[in-house]
Amino acid sequence: MSILNEISQRLEEGDDAAVPRLVGEALAGGLAAKAVLDDGLIAGMNVVGGRFRDREIFLPDVLLAARAMYAGLDVLKPLLERAGVASRGRVVIGSVHGDLHDIGKNLVGIMLKGAGFEVIDLGHDVPAARFVAVARERDARVIGMSALLTTTMPVMKEVVDLLARENLRGRVRTIVGGAPVSAEYAAEIGADAYGYDCAQAVERVKELAGA
Repeated sequence: MSILNEISQRLEEGDDAAVPRLVGEALAGGLAAKAVLDDGLIAGMNVVGGRFRDREIFLPDVLLAARAMYAGLDVLKPLLERAGVASRGRVVIGSVHGDLHDIGKNLVGIMLKGAGFEVIDLGHDVPAARFVAVARERDARVIGMSALLTTTMPVMKEVVDLLARENLRGRVRTIVGGAPVSAEYAAEIGADAYGYDCAQAVERVKELAGA
């Protein structure tokens, strides 16, 4: 087994002690930081995301894998920054204004980071204007919005409408998700995509960002 495959496998197992050690060994052996990121950490998280989507593993397993991924990223980050390795793009995420639920949103954030995106997590109870302002300031490609309450869903439309008024539609794409949200609702409000779960959300963001 190659060391990159071993990194991927240990990450899938959630071994947060082995992953950073193996990352260090891979770098010491002459592998480039980007190769370790793409073919070790991201490859492992892609498997985790697919297994979660197929209901082969569950939320605790994903969180363990994410902890191992972050441990590996801590070793890689200085080298990636020094090498100027670009992310797949910036994504702004948050639970919309009036909604305090963020477990699903947090999981999407973890999976997006695992897929190589720079994630700007605004937390919960985020007003429409803040989504748009941060996306503009940080040159984000995508805004991801989550809602668990039907009463907060209209904020998603406020974000889409505000992007249009500020001539940012197209430059900044939108994806929505959450228990009461549907593909039909996403189309109705003019959002660019809908994510049924975290794995699908990551695939849709990749498409929207052209990554």
